Amino acid sequence: MTTPQPKSEAIKAARSDSDETRIAAFLAANPDFFDRHSGLLGDLRLPHARGDASTVSLVERQVEVLRVRVRDFEEKLRALVENGRANDALATKMHRLACRLIGARDGAARLAAIESSLREDFGAREFTLLVCSAVTAAANPPRYLRQVAADDAGLKSFDSLHATGKPRCGRIRDMQRDFLFPSADIAIGSVALVPLRIGGAHALLAIASPDADHFNPTMSTDFLARIGELVATALDGAPVGVG
Repeated sequence: MTTPQPKSEAIKAARSDSDETRIAAFLAANPDFFDRHSGLLGDLRLPHARGDASTVSLVERQVEVLRVRVRDFEEKLRALVENGRANDALATKMHRLACRLIGARDGAARLAAIESSLREDFGAREFTLLVCSAVTAAANPPRYLRQVAADDAGLKSFDSLHATGKPRCGRIRDMQRDFLFPSADIAIGSVALVPLRIGGAHALLAIASPDADHFNPTMSTDFLARIGELVATALDGAPVGVG
């Protein structure tokens, strides 16, 4: 059982905390205090940050704290630079996709442009473009193009995705995987799902990765949404089959 702290000791502890708070506030408001009292710097000793028995002067401790801050700033700056470079690279790939689609003369050429861009620029090894059969007039569609009826039961599991109209990343259910990738060449670890509207009907671009964490729910989907817009605009109103 814990022995209650005597009232006098509690008062002393409260006063001590209050005094320390006032001292800290004073030093924060007067950063030049030690300039006027430089002799104190040589007398003050602080435990070493490593936690051992050695001590360092206040100036040494300040230098150590500043080094840690500089290291943190450098890491944050490095992360920002890396993110900037990654975004620049994605923007370049998006530009190439747009140029390929603009140069395509018909639905077959646009499909070929989409496939080349996803494979060569974005490194997609397995993907599916799912469209309603009413949208196409395909005789020999490419392997990645899946044409299904608008009332296909397999589409029901994607109703919530189309309701939001926003891409979604992560792992998918087995039934969804089997529906989207019935003959995949790779193990499906994670998938990026991009809802589309083509010819007024729901469509879907699904990009798979064998890495379970490659497409994860926390990643930004802005570029995926832009890819979806480019694909849907390129194919809207034009037959997407290969005759």
